[in-house]
Amino acid sequence: MRRALPDVLWTLALAIVAALAPTLLKAGFDQASVSYLSLASNAMSLGILALSWDLLARTGQLSLAHAAFYGAGAYAAAVLANATGVPIVLALPLGGLVAGLLALGLGSVTLRLKGIYFAIATLAFTEVLKAVVQELPTGLAGGAAGLNVPPLFRPHFVPGQMQRWEIAFQRNEAYFYVYAALLVLTIAVSIVVQRTRLRAAFTAVRTNEAVAAVMGVRPARAKLLAFVLSSALVGMLGALEAMRLGSVIPDGTFAISTTVFALVTPIFGGLYTTLGPILGAGVLSAVEETLKRTFAEGYLIGYGVVLVASILFMPRGLVGLATRLRRRRGGSGTPAAGDAEGPA
Repeated sequence: MRRALPDVLWTLALAIVAALAPTLLKAGFDQASVSYLSLASNAMSLGILALSWDLLARTGQLSLAHAAFYGAGAYAAAVLANATGVPIVLALPLGGLVAGLLALGLGSVTLRLKGIYFAIATLAFTEVLKAVVQELPTGLAGGAAGLNVPPLFRPHFVPGQMQRWEIAFQRNEAYFYVYAALLVLTIAVSIVVQRTRLRAAFTAVRTNEAVAAVMGVRPARAKLLAFVLSSALVGMLGALEAMRLGSVIPDGTFAISTTVFALVTPIFGGLYTTLGPILGAGVLSAVEETLKRTFAEGYLIGYGVVLVASILFMPRGLVGLATRLRRRRGGSGTPAAGDAEGPA
């Protein structure tokens, strides 16, 4: 329990900052706070995406199906809202449930594969699922044109009591809190994995499955658990994104770029840790926005240069770099947020 205390403390600190952020932003930046809240939500979305992917990576499996489960959650929310009339608030857990069930079925078949073979299988699953969605009846899934999704929040303008930009602020504020809650949930799942026997089981499977089996770990069960947890979390994120953006389109919802961001961000921040993907998401979101404003046309080139340079000179990510610097200064403290291990 004592080992988990630092994780709990910084998670609580993050929750407190998130709770106060909208009020402070509105007081300090007025109308500009609308954009800042949107950027913060984007950063938290990337953090959820990265940390959920890292959960499976801790077992040594390289999944390229994160976009599939993200899309499954998004389409579950869209179909629920358009075809059933069920309250849209139920779309979030439904997105996680649908993605988790898909992962359970896919993982039961493909997790016996290793390395590049598993990666190829999961990438193929993404493309197959996108094709299936496109071929579903137009009245159900919208075909190639996609579907509109009702918003989760509908703030109302009160003449004489508020300015028009405050409508957008209230909407972004409400979504900000939902993103923050989902991020805290993802962090909590990661901490449980890091601070229980699951960490030893996942690490043993990642290092050597045969030795792990001798130690009493069931590699297939451990990998399947990680796969389902990872997919359920990103499925909920997909549902939330669908409600926030207002529509789902197969080519965009199942875009391979979603998987790329999910993979690159924890590598940049620090694999197999809780804090690493969160730090990576925050820094990369800030870098991307800065480059967008500086180089509107070619910012992706600069973004790629930053990523390549960081991987070359920080092979263990930001958390590994911080740990190395602390040790050089003679510190003997344990790595923060899940005992940074760095890539195996």
